[in-house]
Parts: sequence; structure tokens; C-alpha cells
Amino acid sequence: MSPLNAPYTAGADDVRQGPFVVLEGASGIGKSTLSRLLAKRLGGTAIHTLADPHTGWSDVINRELRPLPQFAFYLSGLLHASDVVRHALSVGPVVADRYASSVVACHAAVCRVGLDQVRELITPFRSYLVAPDATFYLVSSDHTLKERMGTKTDVKQDDTDLFDVPGRLARLRQNFQAVADEDPTAVVLPTDSRSPRDLADTIIKHLEDGRA
Repeated sequence: MSPLNAPYTAGADDVRQGPFVVLEGASGIGKSTLSRLLAKRLGGTAIHTLADPHTGWSDVINRELRPLPQFAFYLSGLLHASDVVRHALSVGPVVADRYASSVVACHAAVCRVGLDQVRELITPFRSYLVAPDATFYLVSSDHTLKERMGTKTDVKQDDTDLFDVPGRLARLRQNFQAVADEDPTAVVLPTDSRSPRDLADTIIKHLEDGRA
């Protein structure tokens, strides 16, 4: 095995001081707002899978690169995010806005390739990634998603493409469902008619029940 993708060697940063929670779902569904609220209530850290220095590059990457280099960029962001998570967990809880499931589901949906193809590409790196304690897959109706997208202040091309590109949202939902079905940490969480506070209450109760 190459040392570049060998399993991560445990160190001081691997002593967890709280749970690692992941929020997954379509753009605009409320992951960012909920991640900040959860992190505040848990006394932890909120991160995005495309943490610095990857933040802000996605529009250029998606516009100028072909599918495989695009995947390499998002995989790089995921591996870096895992390092950020690993370090932050040594201090307290971590809530991630997107993680490995998004890399698989979104890339397959946007590039119109099979989930198995993307899974095959990411599999050699799975052992490097910090495993979540729980992954909440947020789902909503089209109506709710459009309403929430209308209040988003940082709308990107990927966001508008959800409704502008025929079949994009349907493929994305199907992919997230398929990924969740194979994810032992998955919790599917309907969000229609529920505030971020309501959702945070549900997630925290789930975490507390898991520790009981």
C-alpha cells in the first residue's frame, strides 16, 4: 500500500472530545444554518467540506475541468476536511456541512455517471477519513427547497442548476437515498415545516439517546 493513502496513524488529535455529526442534502435545504446552530448548542466547531484553502474555487473547477479532475479537487477538499475534523475533535464536538456522501452523490449527479464509478474512486481513501458518529440526510419537498433557496445569500451556479438543469434534482435525491441506504451512520431527517431549532432539537435528542 502506498504511504499516500495508507490508513491514518492514530495520534493526539484522534482522542475525541465529542461527537462528529455530518449534515447532508441538496443545496439550499438549510445545512449551513443548522450546522452553525448545532455547533453553538453543542459547544463545538462547524466546518464545511470545502474548507480553506478550497473555499470559493468550486465554480471555476466545475466550469473549466472535466469530470475526473473535478473529482480530484473535491476528493482533495474532503481529505483536507477530514484532517480539520480530526484536529477539531481533539477539542470538542464537530458538525460538518457536507462530507463524503456529498462528494459521491453530487459528483455522480452533476457528471451523469454511476454511483458505483464514484464509489470505486473514493474507496482507497476511506480508511483515511474520520468516521462520523451520525450522518443526517436532510430531505424536503420541491416547494420547501425553492422557498429556502430564495433566502440563500450566497447562491452559486450549482444551486441554480438544481432547478434549471432537467433531471438534476431528481438524480441528486436518488443518489443521496442510495448512499444513505448503505451508510450505517445514516438518519433521514424530513425538514418540511420544521425550523432549524426544531431540527437541532431532534438531532441532539438522537445523539443523547445514542449515549444512553
